[in-house]
Amino acid sequence: MLAKIRRVARELDADFPPQLRWRGGDLDRLMDQAHARLAGRIVDLLTGHGWECRLEVTYSVYGERGSIDVLAWHSATRTLLVVEIKTDIVSIEETLRKHDEKVRLAPRIATEQLGWATGNAARLLVLPSLATARRRVERHGQVLSGAYPERGARLRTWLAAPAPGQWAGILFIESADVRSAVGRKRIRGSGPGRADSAD
Repeated sequence: MLAKIRRVARELDADFPPQLRWRGGDLDRLMDQAHARLAGRIVDLLTGHGWECRLEVTYSVYGERGSIDVLAWHSATRTLLVVEIKTDIVSIEETLRKHDEKVRLAPRIATEQLGWATGNAARLLVLPSLATARRRVERHGQVLSGAYPERGARLRTWLAAPAPGQWAGILFIESADVRSAVGRKRIRGSGPGRADSAD
C-alpha cells in the first residue's frame, strides 16, 4: 500500500513522508520529551558537582553544522565536557562520528561563544537506564569500549572531581519519566522495556 502511495506521489511531483503517531501525538514529540528529561537529569547531576552547563549549543564551522546537547565547563579545573544524549542508539557509526566532530570543535566553540578557554574536551554519552540501551551497548561492546572506556563508579567519581584531559564514558540514567516516553516508541510485540539501576 505504501509503495502505491509513493508511486502516485512521485507522479504528482509530491512528497509523502510517512508519519507514525501514538494516541494522536507525534512520536517525534514523545522522543523529544524523553530527550529533554535525560538532559534535565544530566544537567542536575553536573551542576550539583560545580559544572556550568549550556544546552543545545549550535555551531557551524567550515561546513560542519550541528548542536551540542550539553556543553559543560568546570572552571576550577578548566575542564570542558561534551555531552551527547541518546534515547536510543540507532546507528553506532553515526553516533561516534557526530560525537567525534563535536568534541573536536568544542574547544573553539566554547572559547568563541562562551569564553571558556581550554585545549581539549572530554566526552560523555548519556543513555536511559533501560534493558534495550544496555543490550545495544553490550552488543557493540568492543567498539563502544574503545570510544567510551569509562563506566559506573569510576566515571561518576570523575564527574564529581574532574581532571583535565580526554576522558570518555557512558552514563546510564534512571528516570521513570524517560522510561515511560521511550517505552511508547516500541512496536507492538517487541515486549516492554525494563529499567535497570543507573551506573
